[in-house]
Amino acid sequence: MAERYDHASIEAKWQSRWEKGRAAFVDTAEPGDKFYMLNMFPYPSGSRLHVGHGRNYILGDALYRFERMKGRRVLNPMGWDAFGLPAENAAIASGTPPREYTLANIARMKEQLRSLGLLYDWSKELASCDPDYYRWNQWLFLRMWERGLAYRKQAPVNWCPGCRTVLANEQVVDGRCERSGDAVELRDLTQWFLRITHYADRLLAGLDELPHWSDRVKTMQRNWIGRSRGAEIEFRVEGFEEPVTVFTTRPDTLFGATFLALAPEHPAAQEIVRRAGPDSAAARFVERVRRESRLERESETGEKKGLDTGVWAVHPGSGERIPIWLANFVLPEYGTGAIMGVPAHDGRDFEFARKYRLPVRPVYRGPEGDVDPETMTGPTPQGGVLVRSGDWDGTPEGEAAIARAIAWVEAKGVGRGKVGYRLRDWLISRQRYWGTPIPAIHCEKDGVVPVPDRDLPVLLPRDVAFRGVEGNPLARSESFVNVECPVCGGPARRETDTMDTFVDSSWYYLRFLAPGDSERMVDSSRAHAWMPVDQYIGGIEHAILHLLYARFICRVLKDLGLVELEEPFERLFNQGMITRLNPSTGKIEKMSKSRGNTVSPDELIARFGADTVRVYTLFIGPPEKESEWSEEGVLGASRFLNRVHEVASRAAELPRGGDGGKREASDLDRLTHRTIRRVTEDAERFHFHTAVAALMEFQRGIADALDGEETPEAIRAAVQTLLKLLQPVAPHLTEEWWERLGGGKSLLETSWPAYDPALATTARVTLVVQINGRVRGRLDLERGAAEAEAVALARADEKIRPWVEGKQIARAVYVPDRLLNLVVQ
Repeated sequence: MAERYDHASIEAKWQSRWEKGRAAFVDTAEPGDKFYMLNMFPYPSGSRLHVGHGRNYILGDALYRFERMKGRRVLNPMGWDAFGLPAENAAIASGTPPREYTLANIARMKEQLRSLGLLYDWSKELASCDPDYYRWNQWLFLRMWERGLAYRKQAPVNWCPGCRTVLANEQVVDGRCERSGDAVELRDLTQWFLRITHYADRLLAGLDELPHWSDRVKTMQRNWIGRSRGAEIEFRVEGFEEPVTVFTTRPDTLFGATFLALAPEHPAAQEIVRRAGPDSAAARFVERVRRESRLERESETGEKKGLDTGVWAVHPGSGERIPIWLANFVLPEYGTGAIMGVPAHDGRDFEFARKYRLPVRPVYRGPEGDVDPETMTGPTPQGGVLVRSGDWDGTPEGEAAIARAIAWVEAKGVGRGKVGYRLRDWLISRQRYWGTPIPAIHCEKDGVVPVPDRDLPVLLPRDVAFRGVEGNPLARSESFVNVECPVCGGPARRETDTMDTFVDSSWYYLRFLAPGDSERMVDSSRAHAWMPVDQYIGGIEHAILHLLYARFICRVLKDLGLVELEEPFERLFNQGMITRLNPSTGKIEKMSKSRGNTVSPDELIARFGADTVRVYTLFIGPPEKESEWSEEGVLGASRFLNRVHEVASRAAELPRGGDGGKREASDLDRLTHRTIRRVTEDAERFHFHTAVAALMEFQRGIADALDGEETPEAIRAAVQTLLKLLQPVAPHLTEEWWERLGGGKSLLETSWPAYDPALATTARVTLVVQINGRVRGRLDLERGAAEAEAVALARADEKIRPWVEGKQIARAVYVPDRLLNLVVQ
């Protein structure tokens, strides 16, 4: 009888051996056949990871081991996105300084990563809160300042009058401060920006060079950059010297404009308020809107609020007078901060016009003929020809109509064609302590001047009290604020804003190549050898800001001569979330501590072992999809590993010698080669869930062979192949049995198995899949596929998935090669 599977001692043994042997160390001075893989580095906001976090890292480790065994020189570093708001909030709540809080969290999270058997090159470890790291944020900022890519201007911020401090958007809940409950105001402060808009076209063009990024992510970035061709059109304002200029992507609908709407922050709006007086309706409206959050104002479903200013503009085409309104949904940073309202052809404008009884004037006639503006329930569908538009009448909707409109406004001298962008410059100022200090000094004589390179890094002071009131904590540190001007030597004040933490994560992938380099930000020779990152792994929530900023900064570094490439990440994989029942709502929701539905890997590791957690996390479903956590699934993974332990134990007891000659391929041989092919193909496309299913079938085949007439040598060879194929998924158990069976060196130093195509070929069948007795799809799979593989493929299938997502599979009825019926609840 096989000895008990003692996961605790096996895992402790191998984790210690990997650490002492620096199993993942790579000398980046010698790239060889390099493969640079990277998980988005974590933010140590809490002391413990849950299994939802673990999916990202377990997936990355499985890929790391797979690539290692394929003979690649794999760099797999780890670091910490250590600055940010939660640490500062914790300091306010507990009195623990942010640095101490963060470093303690890092230590605990690092131990959790190790306990899962994750191999990282810890010699490359970095934390963005380390002065040796953020010094280079400051150096880069100074180079961008020199080139006009960093600048200051006024911008609105969330201001809490109770705490007397600036709040991040995350700290504003329903328009109120999450700490004090006070109504949040919008105030203008002079802040620092990075000029990402100068790179808009390069960022767009680069997306076409990323074939290994999902279309979803590339579309999100294209939409965020939002390049659009249109026109700026001037409307003369009665009683005002300056016209109001609008930007529109639909200048062809100019004759359908029945009103103008201004952002309350627009200069013309401010002049209207000045003329009307501080107690006027216009002044009160502007003040109310400034209290609204940007999320409220930008929301498509939010209430559209407006005020008739009583001021009139003159339509540049018809000459008629149209009213000027203030509107909450018009934002100062989009376009010109003013829009022409065309309610017949824009949903937002239509909603606003109906609410305030403004005219609706269709200027396109579709195939069904004219529509009655009084009975319209929404904007007209696209298509048709222009009407009621003077010389433009009869022009079909499309590029020709837009081009004709642009030519007209330019000929009339009332506008010009323009390419517009949704993208705005990157506001990096944060009125918080726990971030990179911006290296600038304010002098009454010399103005705002840069900190000299020789004085970097500008260090965060330690003499700061965190009370959550009285503004930025840095501003209260006299030792930090009071400084000598580097130009005139007179008294000056240091900049107290810190940088957005996205700056930290915009270039860290380059620092991993030489983290201890004190002479330069980037080792250009190593960047040439190792970049781009071959595989980047992280959540879809970073699809826009982090990835866009990293792509931007990589281009800046190229322009500075530090790197040769523009795109830092060759392949991108976004893992799906793990969900679980929320006990308070009874719904299946994303795992979150606040929802009370997290699962600690620590408890599972203690009970079942890290390999069980890894197997189930990879088997739970397609890694790019949302998957529901199941305690029964964990038990299934544990049973599988116990069966692997048992077949390895039995193989070790088989007699040696004999059968050294040539023999015909057996069923076990064919199963072995089919499994190698399936697992290899699945691993290459991240589908470890179906790879695990194939390995479960393989283990059963070996168990059957042990009870049959297969030779001991063939069984031992099959078990050794099973251990190799299972190594990326369950590394501790496989290393243990590889050693016990006389494998010698670590599995990581062995070669990934190869298959014989002639033996790996098998017939394929079409399997009918029913859900609760009704046919919901069909699967193409190999003849003789095991139930576990069939179920895994069914859960991943696009047609079947909606019928099982968020539900428990109570029972599976499987007729091999013919039918799979899943009973779900």
